[in-house]
Amino acid sequence: MRRTGTTRRSALTATGAFALGAVLTGCGDGPGAATPPGGTTDAGAASLRARTALRAAAARDSASLLSRYEQVATAHPVTEAGLAPMGAAVREHLAALGGPAKAASGSPSPTPPAAASDARAALKELAAEERRVADGRATALLTAEPELARLLASIAAAGAAHAYLLTELAKETPA
Repeated sequence: MRRTGTTRRSALTATGAFALGAVLTGCGDGPGAATPPGGTTDAGAASLRARTALRAAAARDSASLLSRYEQVATAHPVTEAGLAPMGAAVREHLAALGGPAKAASGSPSPTPPAAASDARAALKELAAEERRVADGRATALLTAEPELARLLASIAAAGAAHAYLLTELAKETPA
């Protein structure tokens, strides 16, 4: 007696045929499939500019954060041990984004506001800045290319963790 209906073998065959059709469709010479020799399309150039601008903005944010970490650690030596690992992580984020590990002396960079005179207040302000930057990076994920989006998501998650740790460090720091 022959079985009627869909069998496992016929379902797998149909799935394979569908996948093969999808792959072959992607290999065709459709509109925009070929770029002019020695150049890129206007959309490709615009996409490249957008990616470069997004990465540069993220690097500037990391440079500003690193400057804030150094400023708070210098102004409040009691916080230096707690801030050192997070500052090192921000330095690595800056390097991953293609920025310099240390700001060049001749390059103009935004001067962060002066650290609060109280160590707790300075740590809370730094935590708020970390949250602001992490939120901005999470928003940027919507327009980022996949590789940059993964990097930004990872750095945003680290920033959110830093904000939490800074808040806890503020609670433990003597006034």
